[in-house]
Amino acid sequence: MENIKFIINRSEIAAGTRGASLGPESLKVVAWKNENSLFGDYPIVEVPTANHLLNKPVKHQFAKRIEGLIEVYKNVAAEVVTAINENTFPLVLAGDHASAGGTIAGLKAAYPDKRLGVIWVDAHGDLHTPYTTPSGNMHGMPLSTALNDDNLSSKRNDVPNETVQLWEKLKAIGFEGQKVKPEDLIFVGVRDVEDEEISMMNRLNIRNFTVDEVRVNGVANIANENNQLLSQCDLIYISFDVDSMDPIETGNGTGTPVMDGLSIRDAKVLLTELTKNPKLACFEIVEINPCLDDKTNLMAETAFEILSDIINILKEKQN
Repeated sequence: MENIKFIINRSEIAAGTRGASLGPESLKVVAWKNENSLFGDYPIVEVPTANHLLNKPVKHQFAKRIEGLIEVYKNVAAEVVTAINENTFPLVLAGDHASAGGTIAGLKAAYPDKRLGVIWVDAHGDLHTPYTTPSGNMHGMPLSTALNDDNLSSKRNDVPNETVQLWEKLKAIGFEGQKVKPEDLIFVGVRDVEDEEISMMNRLNIRNFTVDEVRVNGVANIANENNQLLSQCDLIYISFDVDSMDPIETGNGTGTPVMDGLSIRDAKVLLTELTKNPKLACFEIVEINPCLDDKTNLMAETAFEILSDIINILKEKQN
């Protein structure tokens, strides 16, 4: 790909807290503060959201605002496809993590015959479904849409038929059926999961590189293992949720911070090493929430440093 294209998606309808829609803008603030021209150097496209639904009552208890998320999936997927067709690298800056399912849908729509590997750097597994969710918040469900797995063996909720129909529609966006094979999904830093997600991880044998493993084995070794595990894939997508990092270092500028996360240094080194993989087709950063940051936009400043490092490597690869 000859250039980079920012896809900015301010959707936050799937989160349980408010403010993630301001995450992409907080990155711009950091750039402006430092007189950095990054956001003037590359084309930017803004994805239409359905955040107006936050002003209305929730219709679907076990899949909150799913009617809006369907539109977000479609819009994100369409912009990913457009970027790829333009021979540009889609670099997605998003609000809550739910719309990553739309990113995956776009990648699969653009490359229907390619095998897609996903590296999910996150504190959470995001493997819930309407049948298993304890909250109904859909930022905990994007990977189930990609895997096309309802985890019915761990069912806890009786889901109304109207919700089921919308859920099936959501899963089919971009590509009907399984978009990602379980063996092509890798977790890094996942440490806050419910029993239903643990059951699914065990059933599908999803690999999780824990924070302790990263510390003990070293970031370079973990990155190398990721690349080896996904060596049969044609394309790689990295989804970086900032709550994968330790809130003691980054502040609480994210919706669901979890203690004992990756250090800032380890996150930087891991992501830059993974970005060097020539198969990388898309990179995404999600869940920055400046409204919750108790260290004056420190999370955005940290994420901007990582973003800058990622772009420098992408530029080196293009030269």
